[in-house]
Amino acid sequence: MPETIAGITIPDTPLVHDATALVREAADDTIFHHSRRVFLWGMLKSAVRGMRVDPELAYVGGMFHDLGLTRTYRTTERRFELDGAEVAYGFLRDHGRSETEARDVWLAIALHTTPEVPMHLAPETAVVTLGVETDVLGFELDQITDAQRAEVVAAHPRPDFKNKILRAFYEGMSDRPGTTFGTMNDDVLAYFDPGFRREDFVKIIQDSAWPE
Repeated sequence: MPETIAGITIPDTPLVHDATALVREAADDTIFHHSRRVFLWGMLKSAVRGMRVDPELAYVGGMFHDLGLTRTYRTTERRFELDGAEVAYGFLRDHGRSETEARDVWLAIALHTTPEVPMHLAPETAVVTLGVETDVLGFELDQITDAQRAEVVAAHPRPDFKNKILRAFYEGMSDRPGTTFGTMNDDVLAYFDPGFRREDFVKIIQDSAWPE
């Protein structure tokens, strides 16, 4: 029987079962419950906006968006968002989803720390950003009812979540600081590491090889 939380039904399909198992094995409780909440918040907010979203694709986007922070799927040479995006793309293609569908989820994960842009792309891309901005940043919580919020958090608790997710970000990016250039992720490294020095975009332009 399908599971329903705050009126959102988790698709009872092999693809969703496999996605849940993959993330449950790779991620700790903080990332796992956060990822499930991202799916739920995203679906709730997309409904408010009248968006029609494929729930399986939204589920993979929400569940896989932070896999690049886990030991199993992280790399050291690219942005953590791309690590999760690549896993999601391959997973969806292996489960029979089209190139376009897999690419929309790839974009959802790759761009989930890039404000505004996802909202101008496919609903399956935008839904992940809606969920992330709700769970991490608390944006537009008024679009979630008190009852919905209580039900989601009861199913997927967030004890000391602010501190734990910041620590997860840092641990997932501290050995690839160069990949945070041009993103909000360098704020995390600067917070935990007093010796971290951000790349200066203006200085890069001024010191470029061009003479003028």
